[in-house]
Amino acid sequence: MSLSHQDVQDILKILEDTQYNELTLETDNFTLTLKRGKGGWTQETETRGKRQETRIASIESTEKTTEPAPSEAGLVDIRAPMVGTFYRSPKPGADAFVDTGDDVSGNSVIGIIEVMKLMNSIPAATSGEIVEIHVVDAQFVEKGQLLMRARPH
Repeated sequence: MSLSHQDVQDILKILEDTQYNELTLETDNFTLTLKRGKGGWTQETETRGKRQETRIASIESTEKTTEPAPSEAGLVDIRAPMVGTFYRSPKPGADAFVDTGDDVSGNSVIGIIEVMKLMNSIPAATSGEIVEIHVVDAQFVEKGQLLMRARPH
C-alpha cells in the first residue's frame, strides 16, 4: 500500500474534524499510529522492526504567528504549500538548496517538506533573488507559513 500526499492530508483533516484521539494504520510494510495529546499530535511509525516517534501539529492551527515585515518593498512571499518538516538541503551535511543572494526560477527547488515519511520538493514558484529566509533546517512548518522572500527580476 502506498500513501500519496493527498491521502496524508485527507487523514490529518479527518482527524482534526473528529473527536478521535488515535488512529492506527497497518500495512505489510509499516504501522502508523497518530495520537492526540495535550501537546498536539504524535506520530509513531514502525517499519520492519524500527520504531520512531515524532510530534506533529494539526493540519490547521488556530494560533496565528506574527510575520516579520519585508526588509524592502516589492518582495514576493514564498510560502509552505503543506504542513510538515522543512529541510533546506537534500540530505544532512549537504549544501542548502538556496541561500540569500541566490537566483531562482519558478521551478527551482528551495527545500523539501517531509510529511509522514513522504519527501515533497518545494518549488520557488517565482523568479528572482532570495533576499530573506525565515525557516531553519528541520523546522516544523504550517501550511501557508512564510518560508522565504524573493526580489522579483
